[in-house]
Amino acid sequence: MKYMLLVCGDDTADASGMAPVEPWVEELGERGARLHGHRLALPAEAVTVRVRGGEVLRTDGPFAETKEYVAGFDILECDSLEEAVEAAAAHPVATIGAMEVRPFWPMGDEEDAESAIRARDTELTAAFRARDLDRALACYTADAAVFHLADGRERQGLKAHREALRELFASVTGPVTREVLDLRVHVDESVGFAHALVRLTAARADGTPLDETLRVTTGYRDTGLRRLITHEHAVSLKGA
Repeated sequence: MKYMLLVCGDDTADASGMAPVEPWVEELGERGARLHGHRLALPAEAVTVRVRGGEVLRTDGPFAETKEYVAGFDILECDSLEEAVEAAAAHPVATIGAMEVRPFWPMGDEEDAESAIRARDTELTAAFRARDLDRALACYTADAAVFHLADGRERQGLKAHREALRELFASVTGPVTREVLDLRVHVDESVGFAHALVRLTAARADGTPLDETLRVTTGYRDTGLRRLITHEHAVSLKGA
């Protein structure tokens, strides 16, 4: 189960004798218990935003004036609350501040990160089969960096990828079969990577067959509602 660990500092505490945080980060990272985390800027740099009567009210500074403040956060993956509390107690800031351990809200039947990435890849396969350009591009973020080296031409960026797919779909007379020969997925809280061999087959309009295998590395970004491709690098194995 995932837990949010809020690292609460105390601006009246003497931190001169506090142990360094790096060993704690390294130890939990090696165990796979710490998935992600980061230090936050001081409360003076915060901006508090409220909307009242349709008007956006902005206040410089934290939500509440207090000597304790959230100095950073860590996302933990633990088997139990007790294990998460034990990890929090080992954090150096616990000796001068406080650690708030809070479970993530249960997601019910929603997909986990790896399943979401595999579902996106399946959607891309369906889009190729239907030769549906918009459906294929809906699997990518608007700022996706796409690098394809095929047929001796290098294409960069989503605009070039759109044109490449348009050319591909227009050059064949039937569905484009996208066969994923090997898909390996690695994920964390905000990003994910997939490595695959992808074989494309179809019948070209000129009567010649399309049969090409690509080695594809894909980066995914969690946009909040779904995981989309934000980086893709594909190299043809033809002649390799």
